[in-house]
Amino acid sequence: MINEISKQPSPMLQTNNLTKRYEDGVLALDSLTLEVNPGELFVMLGGNGAGKTTTINLFLNFIEPTSGEASINGIVTHKEPLEAKKHVAFVSENVMLYQNFTAIQNLDFFSKIGGHSDLSRDDYRDVLNRVGLAEDAHNKRLKGFSKGMRQKCGIAIAILKDAPAILLDEPTAGLDPKAGYEFIRLLDSLRSENKAILMSTHDIFRAKEIADTIAIMDSGRMIMKEPAANLADQNLEELYLQYMAGHDTKAAG
Repeated sequence: MINEISKQPSPMLQTNNLTKRYEDGVLALDSLTLEVNPGELFVMLGGNGAGKTTTINLFLNFIEPTSGEASINGIVTHKEPLEAKKHVAFVSENVMLYQNFTAIQNLDFFSKIGGHSDLSRDDYRDVLNRVGLAEDAHNKRLKGFSKGMRQKCGIAIAILKDAPAILLDEPTAGLDPKAGYEFIRLLDSLRSENKAILMSTHDIFRAKEIADTIAIMDSGRMIMKEPAANLADQNLEELYLQYMAGHDTKAAG
């Protein structure tokens, strides 16, 4: 009798000893190894200069690694960047959209650039409703939108791409509590669709609320990584400060 061994899902997002040193000598990322599986929300915590945005930029091939590699769906991003980007959607802190376009016009433009020319205005309205953008804003120009409303348009574009992986760089920064709550609930919905989500944030409280895995980054290194379930009974803010203080002591020594 042959025993069937259940296969673990392959990581959708993965880094292997990923390192970035800039020409001025600054080590922005130091041998980072991580995995994000389908249906997992992996949160990177850390201050400015911790290496969070550098990690995301390397996944997107905005910059090239000094050594090591990042891969999306098994595709090494600096070797096959165009192929890798087919499998990922990206939402940044400051969503770059056309201010003189309406919400629907932005969705239409970016969807067609992404090769989705079969979508209708009803499809655009449906996804804007899903992300919580009021219907009376669908046909208004973005130049009058709040940051939270622009973020909703950005995540709507990411949803329409229907990529298996999503990268989020400080997506809740500057959002009011209601918009931040709605955004987190939306991420929960996307995770239930088996998306692999990697998010960088300063927001410790929302990280604990939504994450499956929490990592702490400092000076380009991952100094802690734990399943969020293991941290449920701990004060994450105190734990974060303890790790940062301990890492600073080691660095000084």
